[in-house]
Amino acid sequence: MDKEKSKGFEKMDRFSQAIQARFDGGLSPSALMLAYFDWAMHLANSPGKQLELLTQLFENQIRCLNYGIKGSIDPECPVCEEPMEEDRRWQSEDWNKWPFNLYYQTFLLTQRWWQNATTGIMGVSCHHEDVVSFVTRQLLDIFSPKNFVLTNPEVLKVTMEEKGANLLKGMANFMEDTQVKLKGEKPRGAERYRVGENMALTPGKVIFKNDLIELIQYEPQTQKVYAQPVVIIPAWIMKYYILDLVPDKSLVKFLVDKGHTVFMVSWKNPGPEDRDKGMDDYLKDGAMAAINIVSKMTPSKKIHAVGYCLGGTLLTIAAAAMSRRGDDRLKSITLLAAQIDFSEAGELMLFIDESQVTYLENQMWFDGHLDAKKMSGAFQLLRSNDLIWSRLINEYLLGKRQPMFDLMAWNADTTRMPYLMHSQYLRKLFLQNELSRGRYEVDGLPIAVSDIHCPAFLVSTIKDHVAPWRSVYKFNLSSDSERVTFVLTSGGHNAGIISEPDHPRRTYQISTRKEGEKYVDPDTWRKKTPVNKGSWWIVWEEWLVENSSGEIPSSQTMGDPEDGIVPIMDAPGSYVLME
Repeated sequence: MDKEKSKGFEKMDRFSQAIQARFDGGLSPSALMLAYFDWAMHLANSPGKQLELLTQLFENQIRCLNYGIKGSIDPECPVCEEPMEEDRRWQSEDWNKWPFNLYYQTFLLTQRWWQNATTGIMGVSCHHEDVVSFVTRQLLDIFSPKNFVLTNPEVLKVTMEEKGANLLKGMANFMEDTQVKLKGEKPRGAERYRVGENMALTPGKVIFKNDLIELIQYEPQTQKVYAQPVVIIPAWIMKYYILDLVPDKSLVKFLVDKGHTVFMVSWKNPGPEDRDKGMDDYLKDGAMAAINIVSKMTPSKKIHAVGYCLGGTLLTIAAAAMSRRGDDRLKSITLLAAQIDFSEAGELMLFIDESQVTYLENQMWFDGHLDAKKMSGAFQLLRSNDLIWSRLINEYLLGKRQPMFDLMAWNADTTRMPYLMHSQYLRKLFLQNELSRGRYEVDGLPIAVSDIHCPAFLVSTIKDHVAPWRSVYKFNLSSDSERVTFVLTSGGHNAGIISEPDHPRRTYQISTRKEGEKYVDPDTWRKKTPVNKGSWWIVWEEWLVENSSGEIPSSQTMGDPEDGIVPIMDAPGSYVLME
């Protein structure tokens, strides 16, 4: 058979899977079936494990029966099963009253039994075990007593007090959400937050634009500024203004008010016409384009480069490639919730294997891009109790709407990713982990993170399910930077980074490892490093000052007219407004 005919059949397969992905949320059924088949076959061939599970099932029934009797008489009697540390669903005192205590204890015992049934079976691959355990846990959570009116004491109490009005409100909320989803609109209330009107307000100018980025320079707010400017490269999966959200939560404004000259990359929201833009394009026309423009305008030619999430990974690639060429224009690098080693990328790896990536590639091949809305379901599943079930209970059973706020409105302003770039990102970094292994190529030659010698400042968050903090910490294993400062802050992937100084609940741990000092593993580091109250923004800004070469008079001229770099339009520019 000739190659043209073979390609035709391949296109048929791609088209079929792309259409199928529209109905299953983009999760590969083949990957799921392979995982469960691996688990089922090994369990069927493990008589010892089967006997263990049968014994545990019988013991659980006895324990549950005893607890049901004792719990109906003595509400203070010890429980059969304690919830997992992160499971906060049962904290209300109402769950200690009979029969609700029996409901939730039965659920926890069932959950624990299935946890044992899906783990610890000899021969099952680690990845398949993780997938089966995770998916089974999600399926069990559907039947949690927390999710039903008659078995949830909090909902039942409100229903009786309001004579069912909460359920009518919940039905109205459900109908409204359904209409919004069918129409492809943003959540109700998001329209009150408008970029350039009450968000992304720090004054500035777009001074450079190409097919991939707009580069924003922010106006100085002090008479003198530090000699080295700050260039921020956010992730292309998000719109940049999370770092310039509202004035009292703006990292950009915080830096500008402290005397730093700040530049921000604003990524284009790609469409089908950008399907063939790859990682090399994002490196050359994104990160390096911004660095080249800013270094032209900087007297010392050196800059503080900052990368957030995927932007931090891209910045690391750029910094390693620059070091290999002897390019020392980076005064320092700061990586915010960014990974360079993807071998322990947390539960997100549940959705990354050959079958799943191929399935996703076929979906992107058909559309030319991947809409972030199609990825949001996977991210929500990683924190289903917080992001899915608690919301459904509050809004549909209790009839309470969570008020829209700035970070939620930003999160609803989603972006897309080109077919080629995202395919390369998933394969080269997640599947093959080329960057940490020294196999990632730039201009045809491999780069090494160990070539980066400038000071590095790393920020990770305790509750990060996208870039787990232990994975971010692994920069210490690859880097030969003269100083690596690592910060672990409270909060999640986004909320922990937006850590304004007036935030009432933020804490952080910080330490610096100098070149030549011994490596400390992450868990030991966390135990021995003291916890500080407040925002990591403050110590980071002080670190930037320490790594700067003094102040120079500020200029009100945006860009550099002598080099042909002139303002194009006012911030926030046009790319951030693209739907």
